[in-house]
Amino acid sequence: MTPSLEPHKINIAIDGHASTGKSTTAKELAKRLGYVYVDTGAMYRAMTLWALENGWIGPDFLDKEALIASLDRVDIRFRFNPATGKSETFLNGINVEDQIRRPGIADYVSRVAEIPEVRRKLVEIQQQIAREKGVIMDGRDIGTVVMPNAELKIFMTASPEIRAERRFRELREKGMDVDYEEILRNVRERDRIDSTRKASPLRKAGDARLLDNSQLSPQEQYDIIMNWVKEVLREKGGI
Repeated sequence: MTPSLEPHKINIAIDGHASTGKSTTAKELAKRLGYVYVDTGAMYRAMTLWALENGWIGPDFLDKEALIASLDRVDIRFRFNPATGKSETFLNGINVEDQIRRPGIADYVSRVAEIPEVRRKLVEIQQQIAREKGVIMDGRDIGTVVMPNAELKIFMTASPEIRAERRFRELREKGMDVDYEEILRNVRERDRIDSTRKASPLRKAGDARLLDNSQLSPQEQYDIIMNWVKEVLREKGGI
């Protein structure tokens, strides 16, 4: 049974490594709890798409100055699609949900995300949303930078091999011709970049709860997190 969330609502920050199921988990929690889901990863993907469309990033170059100068012209929003039951990403009024999920975006997103000016721009938007409470965000620095006062912080992880296998199966099911070893290299490289960047590197917040889902089923993982949610709500008087 979904707990009563009135009169108190909490903010939930979910951080962790790439391909650990952060977004899937956050979306399901938001749906069950009636909270607002902010897909921060989609925001960085949209910013990466913006850079690609304008020719500011490629395999061996990144025009940071041009991208930074364009930030005032970038608007990223989320709209709920009742037909799919999911939120979709809009870049300057255009639905880019499918475009930002292409494998090619993942090749560049970490390089865009490590630009301090880009992070500050998106964090500002995210924090505005979080002030209303009842918000769930997932990403790399939600519990440490975006919502340091979130009542529940979760850090999700799994071995690189398992994460690559999950991503491989997901893309194959979508009919994409992908190579496991290439995906594994991408996962490890994203881990390296995310953990070593100067601006808001990936790290577990001191008060975050660690969830290694290497050997957990989706239902087992969900049950663990829901127990944490109920525990925090009880502490806050919301259940």
